[in-house]
Amino acid sequence: MPLLDVRNLRVSFHTRSGVYRAVNDVSFSVERGEILGIVGESGSGKSVTCSTLLGLIPQPPGRIEGGTAHFDGVDLLRCPPAQLRDIRGKRISMIFQDPMTSLNPYLRISEQLIEPLLIHGTVSKTEALARARAMLESVGIPDAGKRLHSYPHEFSGGMRQRVMIAMALITKPDLLIADEPTTALDVTVQAQILELLKKLQAETGMAVIFITHDLAVVSGLCHRVQVMYAGRIVETADTRSIFGNPQHPYTKALQRCIPALQPKGRALYAIPGMPPDLSKPVDEAELLKRFELPPEEPVPAPNAIKPADDAEPMIRVEAIKTHFPLTSGFLIKKQTGLVKAVDEVSFAVRQGEVLGLVGESGSGKSTIARTIMQLIPPTAGTVVLGGKNLTAGTTTEVKEARRHLQMVFQDPFASLNPRLTVFATLAEPLKVHGVVPESEIPARVTRLMEQVGLAPRYSGKYPHEFSGGQRQRIAIARALALEPQVIIADEPVSALDVSIQAQILNLLARLVREMNLTMIFIAHDLSVVKHISDRIAVMYRGKIVEIGSATDVMERPQHPYTKTLISAIPRIEN
Repeated sequence: MPLLDVRNLRVSFHTRSGVYRAVNDVSFSVERGEILGIVGESGSGKSVTCSTLLGLIPQPPGRIEGGTAHFDGVDLLRCPPAQLRDIRGKRISMIFQDPMTSLNPYLRISEQLIEPLLIHGTVSKTEALARARAMLESVGIPDAGKRLHSYPHEFSGGMRQRVMIAMALITKPDLLIADEPTTALDVTVQAQILELLKKLQAETGMAVIFITHDLAVVSGLCHRVQVMYAGRIVETADTRSIFGNPQHPYTKALQRCIPALQPKGRALYAIPGMPPDLSKPVDEAELLKRFELPPEEPVPAPNAIKPADDAEPMIRVEAIKTHFPLTSGFLIKKQTGLVKAVDEVSFAVRQGEVLGLVGESGSGKSTIARTIMQLIPPTAGTVVLGGKNLTAGTTTEVKEARRHLQMVFQDPFASLNPRLTVFATLAEPLKVHGVVPESEIPARVTRLMEQVGLAPRYSGKYPHEFSGGQRQRIAIARALALEPQVIIADEPVSALDVSIQAQILNLLARLVREMNLTMIFIAHDLSVVKHISDRIAVMYRGKIVEIGSATDVMERPQHPYTKTLISAIPRIEN
């Protein structure tokens, strides 16, 4: 008898715009000790399916229209709330994608880690604290004894995700639901977490439902895979069959989107159009048309026109240091240490070139990006843009330089003003810098939207009315508004599905090619960096430890740290 058996689950959301059938007649089972992978685009119903099992969908507007979900003989959809609370957190745990919305900012990590142990009455507080410290160590938190009493805001994004994983595993559940748990992590930490899950699953017989858009992770972790699309399961098979002999056109299309499976000289396949509107009946024939794959013909590489080796650098970073003092004391601050976030970093990027910057969380990648942008003042060193020294410039000179130096951030929702429409967002930099007359702004906004593949008719909408991939396109359009010479892209695709990721990577590659842009592309996914970059620089503890052509760094790494990063990349196993 399976540990979890879901049959004919149907979940709808009743809104003013209509009834959205988010989960439509879904059936699956999970055996004890099995790891089941669920993959699909955003909106396919993956997270709603699993959240429904734990009673986590809001009702209303959510409504369970039918079906059963038997967990060890108990129907989770119909058991009393008290019984479900006893199961949830103790026998079934869940890891959420965004740790900052799941962790209480007012409570120390120690209090949040021991809470499930104390609520379910399994151990004393002393024993709970000891287990919490051990769990932090097992998920790779350095100085776990000291960090145990820190607050969530004192951790990096990757560290917060490790805390969430420790919190979910601390009760040693029978079933763990992991909803995109490694999306925000770099490859080495991801490898640690995946190995930890494998180890715990083998030791305890724990079953795992692993929701992700990273098919490479699924390949190396899961026993079986089910592919979801438009609220339905379109294919289920063992992992080897899914990758070696996929049957459904959607599964084949997803694999064509993966950078690691495509040669560097070919653009990624991007699934055309948008997923169907689930408030209307889904036409199967129309769905299949969306996945008709074009022949795999070579296309120009992302940067087909290579800059000359002796070309003058468009941007030059010379011996940059960015240090942050550590202080203690309430009224009188006393410096107790120094964090060398960036320590003596130098590199140059020529016009039309893409430099990939890789490294773990805390290696200094984002700090060097913000230092180049002059959002963080450097402790020492210079940044030269087109022959102008930005670090020695006045406020007016830096403002003028920012016309030519723009940044695309990892989270477009956080970087876009929620109170401004798309038109106002794109028009704002044009007005601030006065680059075009007021009468020409509408035409410029229309052109920008067309450049990034957005219909101009959407210019009156607000950020929350768009999908994650569409919001990232808006952020890219805003960066292009002033026709910059250099764009710094800080993890622009890390939180996107593979299908949307392919669209954004192809978009960036096309813009670099057509506009002769210079780009610094920051990411933790080395297969993505290799695909789009001419050269790769590897950062470790605030320093660049290796730099060279993308092919040389990936295929013939020299530094031990680079070799460690490459060895941690998930591989597609056929």
